[in-house]
Parts: sequence; C-alpha cells; structure tokens
Amino acid sequence: MTDPVHTTEPVTQQHGGRKAAMSFILVAVLIDMISIGLIIPVLPPLVGTFASTPTEHTLAYLAVTFAFGIANFFGSPILGALSDRYGRRPVLLIGFSGLAISFLVTASATALWMLVAVRLLSGAMQANAAVANAYVADITAPEERAKRFGMLGAAFGMGFILGPVMGGLLGDIDLHLPFYVAGGLALVNWVYGFFVLPESLPPEHRRPFEWKSANPVGALKKLTALKGVGSLVFVIALSGLAQLVLQTSWVLYTGFKFGWGPKDNGLSLFAVGVMSVLVQGFLLPRLLKLFTAQRLVVLGLASSVITNFVWGAATAGWMMYAVIMFNVLGFAATTAMQSLISNAADAKTQGQTMGAVSSLNSVMAVLAPVLGTGLMYFVAELPRGDWRIGAPFYFCALLQALSLFFAWRHFSRQADPASLARVS
Repeated sequence: MTDPVHTTEPVTQQHGGRKAAMSFILVAVLIDMISIGLIIPVLPPLVGTFASTPTEHTLAYLAVTFAFGIANFFGSPILGALSDRYGRRPVLLIGFSGLAISFLVTASATALWMLVAVRLLSGAMQANAAVANAYVADITAPEERAKRFGMLGAAFGMGFILGPVMGGLLGDIDLHLPFYVAGGLALVNWVYGFFVLPESLPPEHRRPFEWKSANPVGALKKLTALKGVGSLVFVIALSGLAQLVLQTSWVLYTGFKFGWGPKDNGLSLFAVGVMSVLVQGFLLPRLLKLFTAQRLVVLGLASSVITNFVWGAATAGWMMYAVIMFNVLGFAATTAMQSLISNAADAKTQGQTMGAVSSLNSVMAVLAPVLGTGLMYFVAELPRGDWRIGAPFYFCALLQALSLFFAWRHFSRQADPASLARVS
C-alpha cells in the first residue's frame, strides 16, 4: 500500500476568480482569534457578576466553560467531516456565525443560564481551528506543512497579541463592551468568508459524509489507526488537557494570587501572543533546521513541564512574564505535532483528521473546567499569594510530564530513526 504521506499533493480551488492561498486563511484566522482573544480577560469577571462569593464564581465559570466543551466534543468531528464533503469555506462560515451569536448574546445576558445556553450553541457550531488546519493542508505539500502551520500559529498568536489587550482595556471601561466588539468582528469575518475567502478543497478530493466516521468515537478510532500516529493520541490528549486547564485557570489564578484585573490579564496574554508570533512566525523555520519535528515535540514538552511548575510557584506577577519568555520551545511543540498528524492523513481525510484532533481536544475541554476550576475551588478562599493557589499549574506540569513520556516512548520505538528527517 502506498504511503499517503508521500502521495498527498497540495491542491487549490478557485472561488470568484481567486485561488486558495495562505494569505486568505491567515486573514480569516487573525480576525477570528482577535474576536476570541477579546473576551478572554473579561469572561470570568462577567460570569462573576452572577455570583456572590469566590466559590460560587468558580462553579459558575465551570458551568459556562463545560457547556462549550461538551458541545464542541460532539460538533467538531461532524463539522470536520462536513468540510471533507462540502469544502472548508461553508463550514468556516458556520463557525463565524456561531461566534457572532455567542458574543452578542453573552453581551446582553441577564442570567447565568443564558451564558450556558449560548455556549452550548456556539460550541456545537465552532470548529474553526480544525478546518483552518485542514485548509492549510489542502494547499501545502507535506514537507512544507510544519512551516505553514507555524505561519498559522503565528496568526493565532497575533490574535492573542491584539485581542486580550484590547479586551482588557475595553473591559476596564465596561465588562460588556468587549463582547459587542468581538461579535462585530465575527460578523466582519463572516462577510469576508462569504465574499472573499476562496475554497481550498476541489470536488475531486471530497469524500461522502458518513455518520460512523463523524461521531466522536469513530473519528478518534480513525485517528489512532493512521500510520505513524498510534500513541501520539495520548500526547495530544494530555498536552491539550494541560493547555486547556491552564487557559481555564489563568484569569482566576492571577486574580486570586496577585489581585490582577482585566487589564493585567490582558497584558499578560498580550505577552503570550508576542512570544507565540515570535516563535512560530520567525524562529520555527530555524528550529526545524536544528531539530526534527519529533525532537522538537519532546524538547517543547520538557520546557512546558518546567514552565507550568514555575508559574504555579510564582510569588510575584513579574515572574509570570519571565516564564512566558523562557518557554520558547514550548510554543513550537504544538505546531510540530500538528505537522506530524497532518502528514499521516491523505488529501481526502484532512478535515476528518483535524476534526478528530479537535474532538479529542474537546474531550479535554470538557474535563479541563472540571479539573482546573475544581482545583481552584479548593484554594479559592486561601490568602492572596499562598503557594497552594498554584494547584492547577502543578497539575498541568504533571500532565505535560506524562505527555513527554508517551512522546519519547513513541518516537524511540519507531523502527528507523534515520527516517525522522528534518523538515526543511
């Protein structure tokens, strides 16, 4: 049987006289991530307006984040499979619509149940990251995907540069204002997607929609069956869970430990975005010349173990920034992993494969609020600055250590280490 990694060719589809290209999807992803980034510093405080104690605040935030994760778990593989059948563009339009509805309803919500309900809806409609990855795979040769995914990661990072700091500043004026702005940007992205964004998947590379492959269990089975993936599924799951616990806990943690508000959190996430753009947009090609993608995954996970532990033990806010600057390899690990998974799939299953990865991450997104906010629940009443408030970050360090173990074991068991060629 021919190895799909060596037969997959990039394809482009024209729409309205335009050929699909990186520039088009980068613009869509940038607008998407700015809109998402806008709400990160202000969603936990907004949820807190429906609670009267730190403990109630934590439980309310758990309900809101859990709702999105469980809906996205079931929705992502379906949307990924639909993008393999009907193309990437219409599924991205569904996602942009879901975000716009979510942000605008959240801005005008008068009760907690409204936040939970709209997060369920938006979670079911949103698989933008997975479909964007499939879009890039459609138009890129396998040997170039690590670099292209790095460019995509840089667009995500740029969104995190602009979004959270804007959200923090706007949130200082009014907690609801960032949600109205984010909803407006999501609508702008829908208009851009409808009138400008070309389709990347031509009809000859599309495949029939099958429910058995689109359900989460079937999608994950197909993911584990891909040649070269195997136990990397555990790496994706554990590392993804660590990142999601981190995201879920960040604003609560910094608020409880350092007394940070929306502006402080927006600035800290701005620093995360700067590093993401720097590493994935500029340093990644150089790192891939020094290390194989496999080696970069291992080193990045090791860096993340140290990073999460030190974050949890930080005794002053400036230390959070210092650790962000330290974690260079950690920012590169996810992109290297994406290139390995994408190269294991053929041209007709990119959407399903990325949808399966997204669904796996959605499983982790279901668990992350329970674990992250659950740990915060037990430490929420501790005095400010207490080292035990870092419990979610210590847990993330443990998850990344387990992920590192599975990655090292998987790569060391591959039959021909010499075949792990550097991505040029």
